[in-house]
Amino acid sequence: MPFATRIDHAILTAIKHGQAAPSPGKLASALHYAVTPGGARIRPIILMSVAAACGDDCPPLADAAGAALELIHCASLVHDDLPSFDNADTRRGKPTVHRAYGEPLAVLTGDSLIIMAFEVLAKAAVHDPMRAVELIRILATRTGMPNGICAGQGWESEDKIDLRAYHRAKTGALFIAATQMGAVAAGQDAEQWEDLGARIGEAFQVADDLRDALYDADTLGKPVGQDDLHGRPNAVTELGVAGAIDRMKDILGGAISSIPRCPGEAMLAKMVNAQAEALTPMQWRANRNASKIPGE
Repeated sequence: MPFATRIDHAILTAIKHGQAAPSPGKLASALHYAVTPGGARIRPIILMSVAAACGDDCPPLADAAGAALELIHCASLVHDDLPSFDNADTRRGKPTVHRAYGEPLAVLTGDSLIIMAFEVLAKAAVHDPMRAVELIRILATRTGMPNGICAGQGWESEDKIDLRAYHRAKTGALFIAATQMGAVAAGQDAEQWEDLGARIGEAFQVADDLRDALYDADTLGKPVGQDDLHGRPNAVTELGVAGAIDRMKDILGGAISSIPRCPGEAMLAKMVNAQAEALTPMQWRANRNASKIPGE
């Protein structure tokens, strides 16, 4: 079964459980609204890829890990979009949760998705209790303080930002969770997979800076120019477009060399290369292709 199918099935099963009667209908509806459409599901797909490369000897646990990770990511988007943070009107091409359901329900939606993520992992403990406990620990570490996405948002309230710590927490944390949780779900040690996740996360942050600078809102499916609007540091401001593209590719090259030895090492290298192409903004690719010499 394709990774995306496994992930969506696990997520929608969790959402359906969260909507079980008796439950408040608007909040139940908002849960489904917040996770659909699914977007690229890049974090759980990386998780599944690592699990597959390590043997994927317990698919139900990998499915639960992928679903839990994506539920945390979706919760973070709901909270990021709130008026107290980005005050965004659109996400993935449709009104944000607080625009569609109101701010109180948006807060509750994000909170519910976070709790649901850990419930999914707890239920999956029947397959392997020790692995499930480690998955819960990793996800908690990369969600909260001091090294998770909550810390990433917290840095934005500081007068002086530690840029490396900011990017590692805001964007890198869930990519580190993806590689580590994928390994643990397949019975491997988490520690050696941290560097790969950190590098992919750093590249994704640079790519996100590029998209924010180069795309329009219709293409991106959410407001653009948010870094400049909120005074956030970004790679395009520091390096320019060409410099940021080169930086992203350097990071991903390092990511390939950091892949631990495993049966699916070559497959993971292909996955990272595919992500490099997918992350490169379409506008830049079009300009690069147009400038190529025929027959080059």
